[in-house]
Amino acid sequence: MSKIAVEESLSDISSALQQKGYDVITLKNEQDVQGCDCCVISGQDKNVMGMADASTQQSVINADGSTAEEVCQQVEQRLR
Repeated sequence: MSKIAVEESLSDISSALQQKGYDVITLKNEQDVQGCDCCVISGQDKNVMGMADASTQQSVINADGSTAEEVCQQVEQRLR
């Protein structure tokens, strides 16, 4: 099954993805995205100064304002 990196503060989303059979790792720093198929972030600290450095070529899902089920659906769509 696919490997998903999920930001540490999103424990409800991590649990939901694990229940669906995904291999979930905690996203704490840039190195954690290595080997992941998709990343889920909270969006709280994204692009604060209008600059963004891409640390990964994989899909990045911003979970801000989404339920755990909505994020799971986005993950499934992006990994098809």
